[in-house]
Amino acid sequence: MQKIISVCKWFVIIFLALLLLRTALVHNIEVGQVGVRRSNARGVIAQDLSPGWRAEVVGLHKVIELPSTYQFLSLVDAEALEIRTKDNNIVTLDISVPYRIKPGSAHAIVKAGNHVPDRKGTFEYQFQRLTYDTTIGVLRQHLANLQSSDFYATDRRAEVSKAALIALNESLGALNVEAEAILIRSVFFRPEYESQLLQIQLNAQNKLLDGAREEVAKIQQTLDNYQQKTRALASAREQGWVATLARLDRVYQVGFLAVKPSDSPDPLGEELTAEQLAQAGAINLDDADADTRPGAARARLTQLEDERKVELLALVATTFGGESTEYGDNHLLGIKNIQVETLAYDQDTRAKADGVSARLNADGQAMVAEVMGNYESRINQLLDSPAGRAFVAWQAAANVKFADTLTFQSTDGIPSVLRLRDFALAFMGR
Repeated sequence: MQKIISVCKWFVIIFLALLLLRTALVHNIEVGQVGVRRSNARGVIAQDLSPGWRAEVVGLHKVIELPSTYQFLSLVDAEALEIRTKDNNIVTLDISVPYRIKPGSAHAIVKAGNHVPDRKGTFEYQFQRLTYDTTIGVLRQHLANLQSSDFYATDRRAEVSKAALIALNESLGALNVEAEAILIRSVFFRPEYESQLLQIQLNAQNKLLDGAREEVAKIQQTLDNYQQKTRALASAREQGWVATLARLDRVYQVGFLAVKPSDSPDPLGEELTAEQLAQAGAINLDDADADTRPGAARARLTQLEDERKVELLALVATTFGGESTEYGDNHLLGIKNIQVETLAYDQDTRAKADGVSARLNADGQAMVAEVMGNYESRINQLLDSPAGRAFVAWQAAANVKFADTLTFQSTDGIPSVLRLRDFALAFMGR
């Protein structure tokens, strides 16, 4: 028990010693703060202290904390900034200026004595009061260079704000403070001028709108011209295609390959002129000397050499226009020759099919007749056998109908109907 009491005593003593050491020798700088150590012997030490535990000997050192984050000067509502513009008009501005202590310069603020509380009580520190007064003076000086119309011109307003920020940082440099930006959030004019300003802005917007409409009209005109040119080009191309199709159809309808009788001399066997080639062409298929048999023209075409075919195609192009590459073998033959070949092929195929159909029909009927003859012969053989005759007798007996009242008359005293054997033999034809 004495050991436990001794351990507890030493624990309390050590805890109180550490607590006293913490209070007398260590200072904790919070996040968002910067510390400055001031020595009673050497004065302010030219070094800023970052957040954390820092040495502070009671009676020898004093650690002063200042904000290291951005602070805001908000000139809004009752504190809104009123300035007189270059054109002698009163304008009210809502402005916010974010600023902070320059990194590494907090000790200079303490050394200048601007870390003390604000004497007027509006701000927490004196350097904040000095920053406010300096900012007001710089803004009044530079923003007064703007005319009333400049406040709704974004580029002009931004230009003056940028110049004012540079001048402000130059002035705040003596206070070891720097501003991040000058944010003009709202602009208010006198009510009577507000109406005029709205009309001016509306006129400016209408001017921009008219310029945009003019640009749209120019582009629309360019588009319309392009569309008209496109339609004209398409129409010209279409007419050209129609003309080409009509020319090809005309050549296809006329044909260009005449076929002479086989015993006549070959007009293409030697070098001929265009007139002689024209005479050899199919323009005169109705000549009495022409071979009009189906397939004669195609046979003639297959006999032509490639050079002769090229000459004929060139003659077609010379006669009807266009390029020789536009025409082919079918144009040389013509639709009439192709129709004759088609009709002849159709008739020949149908005639062959009808012949095959008639032959097969006759063969089928002969086979059916042969089968029916064999069937009837077999039936007659079966019916001529004893079983067949019995079957016939049975079918005949099934059709016999006796009267309801029978009168039996017989010389031997036995009715003939009771003589079943004789009766059955009678039905069997015996």
